[in-house]
Amino acid sequence: MPGDQTLIRLLAERSAKRGQFTLASGQRSNFYIDARLTTMSPEGLSIIGPLGLRYLTDARWDPDAIGGLTLGADPISYAISYASSATSHPLRAFTVRKQLKTHGTQKLVEGPLMPGDRVAVIEDVITTGNSALQAAEAIQQAGGAVAGVLALVDREQGGRTALEQAGFAVLTLVTASEILRYLELTDPGNSPSGQ
Repeated sequence: MPGDQTLIRLLAERSAKRGQFTLASGQRSNFYIDARLTTMSPEGLSIIGPLGLRYLTDARWDPDAIGGLTLGADPISYAISYASSATSHPLRAFTVRKQLKTHGTQKLVEGPLMPGDRVAVIEDVITTGNSALQAAEAIQQAGGAVAGVLALVDREQGGRTALEQAGFAVLTLVTASEILRYLELTDPGNSPSGQ
């Protein structure tokens, strides 16, 4: 399914950066997507929440809860949860810490995830798929059953395949190709080549 044009525009104009970057995966790239510049904006939240909810509904994953690795997944999860509040099946949002909390309850998963919940793992940008795999493992250890992974952006660098090979269905709202195509159409002389 092609990405929402308004979301593609927001990501291209606010989140796409040109230069030399080291990605979370350790890979080098001349194209970086700082998704938080879109996902933490009022306009981004208002688009991502209903759109993400529609993708989950259309896929018939029927999750009880949604969440992923902090910090990238957090605003996306909260936006979708909020959008679901007026439905007959509101989704609870949670977050997965990168490291075990060493004080208080010493939990890796924070929020209302309950054992037996069917869960959609949320990811901001898929590159290798490792962040989503880490989140899925923590969710499963906490008693959740992973229905699949919903990502804001797929960089199309093998992460989707890695997640599918691990047995997870994957939905993406936008691809890096769609963002690059938008940049090329709106500013052909200044678009990044490659990913």
